[in-house]
Amino acid sequence: MVHLKRDFQKLVDRGGPAARLGKKLQRIAARVFEEWHLFRGGTFGRRALQNHLDGEARALERLLRAGRRCADPKAAAFCENLLALVPALWRFVVTEGVEPTNNHAERLLRRAVLWRKNAFGSHSAGGCRFVERLLTVVQTRRLQGRSVLRYLYEALVAHRSGLPSPSLLSAQ
Repeated sequence: MVHLKRDFQKLVDRGGPAARLGKKLQRIAARVFEEWHLFRGGTFGRRALQNHLDGEARALERLLRAGRRCADPKAAAFCENLLALVPALWRFVVTEGVEPTNNHAERLLRRAVLWRKNAFGSHSAGGCRFVERLLTVVQTRRLQGRSVLRYLYEALVAHRSGLPSPSLLSAQ
């Protein structure tokens, strides 16, 4: 939903009929996030969240259906494409652990993005493979609360001894 807020702003920025549609979509997104924050704050439970957002879901779908006939072809295509994703948009309402934002995923990818920016990426297939594997090890071990350096040491010892690499998944 958070990326949609950006897409809704792009509609507003286009002006004309797309802007009117974008503003209506922005109002729905704002109400969705208000309800989400109340839910996350413990004001009410999941069933109430579902009840509170049911009207917003219907309003969004109505706007998208009407938006398919928008005079702005890009806005119309956007609405058509988003209609196909409507069930996924509301997954956070019914599924525990799913959020309407991608903040968690962005935080997980941040280290890799910063490395790529500072190191200018890799210029070979082997270098890309090395980086993707090393970043996977680092992120996995950090999420597990386990030492990255310990794993790398054990992997190096295993490699030099002709043994298989230690598992990233096994608990120690």
